[in-house]
Amino acid sequence: MKLMFTLKDINLVYDLGKEESTYALRDVNIVFPDKGLIGIIGPSGSGKSSLINIMSGLKTPTSGEVFYGDQKINQLSADKRASLRKSQFGIVFQRGYLVDYLNVCDNVLVPVNNSTAPYKQKAKELLKSLGIGGHENKKPYKLSGGQRQRVSIARGLIASPKVLFADEPTAALDHASAREVMEILAEYAKENLVLIVTHDMSILDNADRVIKIWDGRIETEVSA
Repeated sequence: MKLMFTLKDINLVYDLGKEESTYALRDVNIVFPDKGLIGIIGPSGSGKSSLINIMSGLKTPTSGEVFYGDQKINQLSADKRASLRKSQFGIVFQRGYLVDYLNVCDNVLVPVNNSTAPYKQKAKELLKSLGIGGHENKKPYKLSGGQRQRVSIARGLIASPKVLFADEPTAALDHASAREVMEILAEYAKENLVLIVTHDMSILDNADRVIKIWDGRIETEVSA
């Protein structure tokens, strides 16, 4: 199995140089393979989201190096990082960030910017697999919070990314629905890398690895 990500001596500090600077990440050294379901668990404010934001190039570390394969992400320009995200990564944001004036299908298609028949069919199939088939023509504001979260997951998967970053992807779902979604993500992780940020250990039954973060540090790896 190849290495997908290598993080070396990563620190992320907010308000650096001020009297009350805050470490979001401290001395993080970790590697990730090119496939598998990996849980990143810890309490609110522990650095979980900061870790995947640095890996996806949404944030730049204060110090240290982030390698995606042989590319040093933190030294790429903003445009090249955006291009890398578009071609390689899928992101499921905790808050969803759906566009209310677009219907559900068009929201799913935003990352690929392609509304041709094959992509629309793929979007419909993803929505169906996530339990919200038949809702593709609705506007997001007409959906429940759990339905909106499923749309966000479909959007993250539409481009068949090599890496899916999912920040609390089941937070708006009941337990049964959360398990269904996690089974879909576990199946996807057989050929791709899926990183799940969560505070809920119960959804990580199918995880290949579980990484615990506390106060910005990788505390330990625990059994899934």
